[in-house]
Amino acid sequence: MTDATETRPAAQTTSAKRTYVKQAADERREDYSLRYAPHSFRRWSPTTVASTALGGIAYLADFAIGASIAMAFGFTDAAAAIATAAVIIFLTGIPIARAVARHGVDMDLLTRGCGFGYFGSTLTSLIYASFTFIFFALEGSIMAQAFHQALHLPLPIGYLLTTLIVIPFVFRGMTALAKLQAWTQPVWLVGMVLPFVVIAFTAPGKYGAFTHFAGAGGGPGGFTLLGWGTGVGIALSLIGQIGEQADYLRFMPKKTGETARTWEFAVLAAGPGWVVIGALKQLGGAFLAFAALEAVGTTRALQPIAPYVEALRPWFGAAALPLAAVYVVVSQIKINTTNAYSGSLSWSNFFSRITHRHPGRVWYIFLNVAISLALMEMSMFSALNALLGFYSNIGIAWIAAVTADLVINKPLGLSPRYIEFKRAYLHPVNPAGFGAMTIASALSIAAFFGAFGPYGKAFSTFIALGLAMVLSPLIAWATGGRYYLARPNPVNGPEAATSAAETDLHTCVVCGTAYELPDIADCPAHGGAICSLCCSLDAGCHDACTKRPTGEPVLLPTPSVPGA
Repeated sequence: MTDATETRPAAQTTSAKRTYVKQAADERREDYSLRYAPHSFRRWSPTTVASTALGGIAYLADFAIGASIAMAFGFTDAAAAIATAAVIIFLTGIPIARAVARHGVDMDLLTRGCGFGYFGSTLTSLIYASFTFIFFALEGSIMAQAFHQALHLPLPIGYLLTTLIVIPFVFRGMTALAKLQAWTQPVWLVGMVLPFVVIAFTAPGKYGAFTHFAGAGGGPGGFTLLGWGTGVGIALSLIGQIGEQADYLRFMPKKTGETARTWEFAVLAAGPGWVVIGALKQLGGAFLAFAALEAVGTTRALQPIAPYVEALRPWFGAAALPLAAVYVVVSQIKINTTNAYSGSLSWSNFFSRITHRHPGRVWYIFLNVAISLALMEMSMFSALNALLGFYSNIGIAWIAAVTADLVINKPLGLSPRYIEFKRAYLHPVNPAGFGAMTIASALSIAAFFGAFGPYGKAFSTFIALGLAMVLSPLIAWATGGRYYLARPNPVNGPEAATSAAETDLHTCVVCGTAYELPDIADCPAHGGAICSLCCSLDAGCHDACTKRPTGEPVLLPTPSVPGA
């Protein structure tokens, strides 16, 4: 699509039946928050998109998560749990990353077309929004702890400051975020390795001692099934991170013969590849907490800044605290801009379907950060393990159901081989993905709360993973896949009779703006081509296009503007 505020022809504007407020019409800010990302907007190189996506994993929640698992269960269980969770996240992330990069859709649009249906994916929008504001609050708490130690700011004021500081960056969308991540990356990389280098020179024996650490409570040490299973559940709370990676990967340029190798590597690195760095950071955070345990105590060892300061102190003395504070602030700004950005996308998707209104992505930034601020003020950091363990049951059921559709259902022909995300062609709810997620998450949550004993609680996330992966293809087979499409897509689906190129632009009869072919549907209610967002927001058509007899004529759009 070309920018709606600059290229809308006057003739088209006068006949438009819908106009968007300036904020919602400006795609430089909106970043196609509810739409397919057109080729004309994917102007960044694969390397730039990948580096921007990876810049968002600078968070220190990994440090806190790794430290909490190690303090509770010791090194052996922590290392095994972190490695297991990383493998699961990596494998489930591969097909998702490839799909969003190839089709130019975010996680919400992908979920719609992978077995959830149009309204079925509304629930996953809430799940994803929950991920963004939970981790925004977690990361903000860590930044506030840094402000408290370095500047003696009261924590409530620190929480407010950490919330307000990211909003200007998120307003500008992908363009501003790409610059922010690029400018701050060198500082973050140096700060990331510095404490480990200092310890390697000043106390190298701590590395070996860490492998014998039995936990802060002085447990038996060694490997235990309960400790491993519970640790995996905590670490798997990060599985929703693939959604934030997808928010960037949808801007990946089209793969060509010349860029194929770079494209594949960039998608793999920026998609599931984040968890490789993430797992190392979890182990690193656990090690720093162990190294500082005697000096700071168990409670402060779980707060990333305290172990970080202790690690730097032998070389930097009194300067260790301000250096640590700078690193923490840079890291948390990098990740919380991503959390706020992805949260605004998710809330936009949710409310557009519920209210049939779209005031613009940026307004939902305030909703997301407000919820995060409330969680910080409620001291959610103190309930870290319980909160993340509970959330991971829901998150993994969702991701596993989507993955099952991509790697099982589509190759077997149980679901359409392409990603259909437009309301005009979808059933409200598809039991294949939505049902699989609902059943899997319900049973795993019951297990998490002790319904199936201590082992069921420890392995609740494995229940969610296994059930979702099995139930999605099973339900798709049992229903004959008939709930994936409400009607054939004659515009750009497999049944399309047109030879139009993806980049051909077609004018929406409702808003009068030109969009690329994948964002267009045929609309009997309005008598022409309609863009996906106008289709979503229409409250008066009552889904007539999916309820009328299948034999009636279909209104195909024709190119109205030369293709890009």
